[in-house]
Amino acid sequence: MKITAIETSVVALPFTMGGPHPSFAGQPWTHLEILLVKVETEDGLVGWGEAFGHAAIATTKAAIDSILAPLMIGRDASDINALNRSILHSVHLLGRNGAFVYGYAGIEIALWDLLGKRTGLPIWRLLGGSSPSRLDAYASLLNYGDLDLVVRNTKAACAAGYRAIKLHETTRAAVLAAKTAAHEVTGHADTAIMLDLNCAWLPPKAHAMAASLAQDGLTWLEEPVWPPEDVDGLASLRRHGIPLSAGENVAGLFGFKTLIDAGAIDIAQPSVTKLGGISEMVRIIHLCQANAIAVAPHSPYFGPGFIATLHIAAALVEQPMIEVLWLDMEANPFDPWVRAQNGTIAVPHGPGLGCDPDPVILARYAKGEITRTSQRRDV
Repeated sequence: MKITAIETSVVALPFTMGGPHPSFAGQPWTHLEILLVKVETEDGLVGWGEAFGHAAIATTKAAIDSILAPLMIGRDASDINALNRSILHSVHLLGRNGAFVYGYAGIEIALWDLLGKRTGLPIWRLLGGSSPSRLDAYASLLNYGDLDLVVRNTKAACAAGYRAIKLHETTRAAVLAAKTAAHEVTGHADTAIMLDLNCAWLPPKAHAMAASLAQDGLTWLEEPVWPPEDVDGLASLRRHGIPLSAGENVAGLFGFKTLIDAGAIDIAQPSVTKLGGISEMVRIIHLCQANAIAVAPHSPYFGPGFIATLHIAAALVEQPMIEVLWLDMEANPFDPWVRAQNGTIAVPHGPGLGCDPDPVILARYAKGEITRTSQRRDV
């Protein structure tokens, strides 16, 4: 079925996060913004996707509206592999990791949603899975820079049923405070604690910090090295014995191959809205499986990108934990599928993504104008 139109829109959702709102890329971060991509076909079906994201939304939206969407009109929506090759090749000179790949990810997720709706199957079934009703999740706490808030939010997350907590802090004191707080709530010491540094340190500092954390039982140390493409610097930290994770900033399959060939990671973290969509993420997972690398998807999203991650994880035999940002949204058009309950997250069983957004909530929290593209540009 041919693609007849592509729409982009943004919803901005107020939220609380257990502490003061931070800035993000120099901008106040007071709302969760979702860049939605709606793809329509000539038989009247509609598919939904989510493109990365956050402070880059205006740039990603412009990439879709000005270049990607016109290239897609009139193409066969079910020929996903051919479209991946054709469209990404058409824009490869514009960057292999950035707005055009992020934008195409939103379109590609919508294509999978359409394929599932047309066949009557959920995406996890299209990927060969036999889905559970729920997946284990971990609470991904935001950055507080305040030990009292680390303790308060760790306790709250454990009380809400989470048995794994990820911190976005830069001190050993925060790790120890979280471990103690989790033990006080659960009464046992087996709560998994992960530490995400968001590429905070050059290798010498990273070595000193990893050495100090080596006996603290971290489940993984995530992106400790700046810049993220310094795979040799990251690999050099493995001697400290802490499992290393990375991947949210990597450009597709060959970016992960570079990490693996360097011996830099124990856990791969592909991000479906950043690396081009579901198909590329599945290829990365197969590469990781062939190299005995665990997969823990990066998924701090709030719409179709998060739900697509659920389907991918549900299709795997070794179902990974799902990352859920520890915050409270005022509303979300994809409720209840984007909210955890007792430390687990429900997997949709309807066709495609298994859920469409609530139009009332879309309208209430809309930000800016909807852009609709229905004219073709030749590839």
